[in-house]
Amino acid sequence: MASFLPAWLLMWVMAFALYGGCKWLTYRQLPTSITARARFRSLAYLLAWPGMDAAAFVIGSNPVVRPSGREWVAAAAKTTFGIVLVWNLAKAVWPTHPLITGWIGMVGATFILHFGSFHLLSLCWRRAGVDAMPVMRNPIGSTSISEFWGRRWNTAFHELASRFTFKPLRRLTGAPAASLLTFVVSGLIHELVITVPARGAYGLPTGYFVLQGLGVASERTRWGRRLGLGQGWRGWAFTVLVVAGPAFLLFPPPFVHRVILPMLGVIGAV
Repeated sequence: MASFLPAWLLMWVMAFALYGGCKWLTYRQLPTSITARARFRSLAYLLAWPGMDAAAFVIGSNPVVRPSGREWVAAAAKTTFGIVLVWNLAKAVWPTHPLITGWIGMVGATFILHFGSFHLLSLCWRRAGVDAMPVMRNPIGSTSISEFWGRRWNTAFHELASRFTFKPLRRLTGAPAASLLTFVVSGLIHELVITVPARGAYGLPTGYFVLQGLGVASERTRWGRRLGLGQGWRGWAFTVLVVAGPAFLLFPPPFVHRVILPMLGVIGAV
């Protein structure tokens, strides 16, 4: 496959393959008696919602948080901001600073999809009475690394990691080791959509997630608690340092140059 597809297209093929497999895995855990009655919601969950909590979406046992007007405005603003980054700022920086251009494009795409469009989709479903909370929940407000990855950043992926990796491993190894191993597995999954299409920088995304796991562990140590990690402004600063500081490991230059920049060219952003 890698020989016939452009790197950026291979990235999307890998991403959609993983996404589709995970959606089906979570859906198959629902009782057949329920999915047979809720066919429309089942189909909507599989095709029109990026979240991974099938029970909440299809069964709807939790109270639905109705969207406010402020949420609609915020979601639209985030989508617009992402569009400006991709099709205006990235083009203004290109070709003088290609690496910066690629990063602007990645940030913009994240705002368009995860922060913007997915939030708008959440609002539409909640307006229709479906329990579909946003997958991004103000990650910049995290005061700990565990809060960032566990409750605020891409909760759909956390749902998967917790259910199919952390909980089974915890029964075998205990919580601390299971937590670190879950981050290792997350790194290996990201390798499939980052370094495999880029054909280089192998191991760096896994190294990034190992650092995240060690960061979570350090917050829970005695000295971590004494330093105030995991709460307040110290916890927030430590989270920014650990999560954002080594981000170049997660998205190394070969990925930016060989995958992101060609994709920006295809969509007319550069």
